[in-house]
Order: sequence, then structure tokens, then C-alpha cells
Amino acid sequence: MNIKILNREVQEFIKDNLTIDIPTFLLKKPVFEGISQQELAQQILSKKKCEKKLPTWFETPRIYYPPTLSIEQTSSELTALYKATLVQGSLIDITGGFGVDCYYFSQVCNTVTHCEINEELSEIAAYNSKLLNTKNISFITNDGISYISSSNAFFQWIYVDPSRRHDSKGKVFLLSDCIPNVVEHLQTLFAHSHNILIKTSPLLDIQNGLKELTHVKEIHIVAVQNETKEMLWVLKKNTNNTGQLQVVHSANQDSSTIIKAVNLLPNNEESTFSFTLEEEQNGQATYDAPKNFLYEPNSALLKAGAFQTISKRFKIDKLHKHSHLYTSEKRIDFPGRVFRIVEVMPFNKKNVKKQLQNTKAHITTRNFPDSADSLRKNYKIKDGGDLFLFFTTNLKDEKIIIICTK
Repeated sequence: MNIKILNREVQEFIKDNLTIDIPTFLLKKPVFEGISQQELAQQILSKKKCEKKLPTWFETPRIYYPPTLSIEQTSSELTALYKATLVQGSLIDITGGFGVDCYYFSQVCNTVTHCEINEELSEIAAYNSKLLNTKNISFITNDGISYISSSNAFFQWIYVDPSRRHDSKGKVFLLSDCIPNVVEHLQTLFAHSHNILIKTSPLLDIQNGLKELTHVKEIHIVAVQNETKEMLWVLKKNTNNTGQLQVVHSANQDSSTIIKAVNLLPNNEESTFSFTLEEEQNGQATYDAPKNFLYEPNSALLKAGAFQTISKRFKIDKLHKHSHLYTSEKRIDFPGRVFRIVEVMPFNKKNVKKQLQNTKAHITTRNFPDSADSLRKNYKIKDGGDLFLFFTTNLKDEKIIIICTK
């Protein structure tokens, strides 16, 4: 940390120049003695990235910011707040980073240990923690796995957010390729806690994750206003009546694993849909042609893959096995977008050019060979307006267009 960055005039400069052209700025002579243009630019860029993602940090005076990569990799405040609802007691974060998750864990846990191998990042997180008036977080500058392996401490929860950037493989999507390798160290982690919370990218395939991990009790797919942000894996050991540890069956063998699709909405509201793997495996969707209403599951629910359960639970019909759109005669409350169907027409060039060319509408494709962008370009459909066009496939494997209003 360069403590000169915390001087009042430097902080004012950062605050007043969030929209500055960085490439041009870097070519100029240093503004402040003892602070390079690169250091100053880093503070400006990272603070700007926090404006919507981390408003508490953005609005707190004299926050010290790490490189932008750390901001990009950290949880948003909304998702960190949600994670905090899953834990309690004592917790260690073995991949502490910028410290956003630890801050929210500290609001519900008795003690929190922030473990971060990067010395400067650990120092930054500790400094900012004092600014934010947290008193129950301790900071350890060490590799999280090494620290916990050499410790006799036992925690109620271990939290880990593995890096999806591998030194030699670049960006990765398998847990075993992430750093640290949670799959390889699960036994070590369970020696120090009965409860493990793992954050992964929403790009991780659920079935692959279940194959790699054991003891998975719950999977939370978390979206913010219909944009899926992260997946949370809750791993647990159970204690039987004799007090002896009894390991939960491997999740890829245990169909009672609970999957929760969570969509965080404005005004602290959230939409949650829970189901078990067993329920989905045994469920059977019903199918029919489009009726009066069309339903599109939110992004978390689509990622969760509850396609049979949705149909059965809400008593609505699926349009096609691979379309993941649903329909009903009467409107129902639904965790996703709801549309009133105006018209259904076969997809062909003549129909589209005659009825939709130069129309203003929103386009969605589901189980359809062409992308929304190519359809918009080929048929000169303008973006926006009150109409919603769903290009999809029906039960007879025919390409159709469903014209809707919100």
C-alpha cells in the first residue's frame, strides 16, 4: 500500500476524476509526488468499478482499492449479503481477497478469519475493514490451504472462492482446475469444519460439479435481477445421536440434494424456487401448444434445470422438450417473465417479411437455429417497443413465432 494515496488532496482528485480518459492520463507527468500515474489510475478505475457493485465501499471516504481484477473477481454486495444468510458461528475464508464476503459474514458470525496469500491485498482488506468498523475479523497473510492444514483450529464454516484463472491453463471451468483445488483438499477442509461453502462461476456445469464434489447438501444458483452471478455449494457432514460423525452420501449418488434458484430483486425482495434432484428425476412435464399465457423461467431457474418440476409444480405445459418455455390458459404467479400471447404463426420468410419487417419488438430465441441478432438484421426488426417475439420450436418440431405483450 502506498499510504500517500490516502492524503486528502489525492482522495479528492480520485473522486473528481472518475470519468477521466485513462490512456491519456497515463501519458502525463505524475500529478502527486511519490505516487505514480499507474497507481493513481488503478485507484480511479477500481473505485469506478465499485460504484454499482460495491456501493458501501464506493461511498466510504478513504477506501484503498486493489487492482481492478480483484474487484472483478469479488462478490457484489447483494450476493455477499445473500451468502451471509447461509452461515453462522465461527468462519474462515481461505481465499479472502478484497474482503467483501468477510465483511458480510462478520455481520452474522461471531468470529471471521480472512486468509489471503497476496500480502498487499491482505493489507488492503485489513485497512478497509477498520474503516468499515468491523471488529470481529482477523487477518492472516498466508495460503489458505497451508494455514488451515497446519492449524489445530476448528471452524463452524469454511468458505472458499477458488480462482477460475489457472496459471498455465488460463480461464477454467472445472473445480479441479481452479486455485485452490478444492476437490483435492476436501478431506483436509472437512478435518477443520463440518460445513463448507464454495462459490463457483455460474458457467460451471452442475452435473460436473456433483461428480467432482462429495457431501453436497444444497446448491444455490444466485441471480441479480435475472442475471445469474454465482453458484454456491453447501457441503455438510451430519452428526448422529451418538455424537459420531456420519458422512453424507456423495451428492452424485444422493438425489435428495436441494437446488435453490434465487433471483435477487430490488427493494430487498427475492424470488426463490427450491427442488430436489429426486423430484426433477422423477418428474414428468406435460406438453401442449401455446395457449393464452407464455412463461419464461428466470436465469437462475434455467441454470438450475428444473424443467420437469416447473411443469408439474405449477401445472403448466411445456412447448417442447428443449424449448424451456411454458404455457397455460389462466395466468399464474411465476418465477420469471410472464406474457400474454397475441398470436402464434409459422416461421417462414414470407410470414416474417409480411407481418414483422420494420416492426419494433424485443426478440428471444429458445430452441431455434438463428440468433436474435441475425433475425433482427435479416428481417429489419427494430429493438424495443411493447411487442415480444419468441422464436422457438413446437411439439411437432415446427419453427414458430409467438407474438406477445408483457
